[in-house]
Amino acid sequence: MRSVAPALLPVLRSRHQADLLTALLLHPEREYTQTELAELVSTPLTTVAREVERLVETAIVTKRRVGRAWLLRANERSPYVRPLTELIMLAFGPHVVIGEEFAGITGADAVAIYGSWAARYQGEPGPPPNDLDVLVIGRPARDDLYAAAERAEQRLSTPVNPTLCSPRRWRDSGDPFVRQLRSAPLIWIHGAADEVA
Repeated sequence: MRSVAPALLPVLRSRHQADLLTALLLHPEREYTQTELAELVSTPLTTVAREVERLVETAIVTKRRVGRAWLLRANERSPYVRPLTELIMLAFGPHVVIGEEFAGITGADAVAIYGSWAARYQGEPGPPPNDLDVLVIGRPARDDLYAAAERAEQRLSTPVNPTLCSPRRWRDSGDPFVRQLRSAPLIWIHGAADEVA
C-alpha cells in the first residue's frame, strides 16, 4: 500500500518516473532489463519503455545490448545524476519506504535505521550498503515486524534486517549493543530514543 505522494513528486513527471529513478539511481551498480524494472516498480512494460527512453535521451540512464535484451543502469558520468540521486534519496529513499511499511505496527514505540545505510545517509564515506538494518524498539508481534520487513525488502530490492529491542534494554546504558547503536548514526523514522517509555 502506497501512502500520500512525497513532496518532490510534483517536480517529477509521474510516480512511475519517480519509482524508476529510485530503482536505477539508488542502485547504480545494478543493470536491469525493462521487464525487470516493470516488475520491480509494478508498472506496465509499455509505460516503463516510454519512461526509460526519456531517461536515456537525457543521458541519465545508459543502455547496452546483451543478446536480445537491453540492460539499463544509472549513468554515473552524467552531471545530473549525483544531485538527482540526492533528491530521489530524500524523497523516495529507504527511510521513506521503511516509514511507510513499519507505520502502525502495534507495540513499536520507535523505529530507526542504523548501520552502513545510516552512515552513508549522514555523509560518512564508505562502500554502498548491501542491506538495510532496522531497529524497532518496543514489543510488537514478530509476525508484524517480519511482514513489514519483507514488504520493504520487495520494494527496495535490498535485504531488510529488523532488530527488535525491548524498551528496557534500550534504556540500559551498560548494554554493549545499545552503546554501539547510540554511538553510531541512527536515522529515526518513528518516535525517537527519548520517547521510549
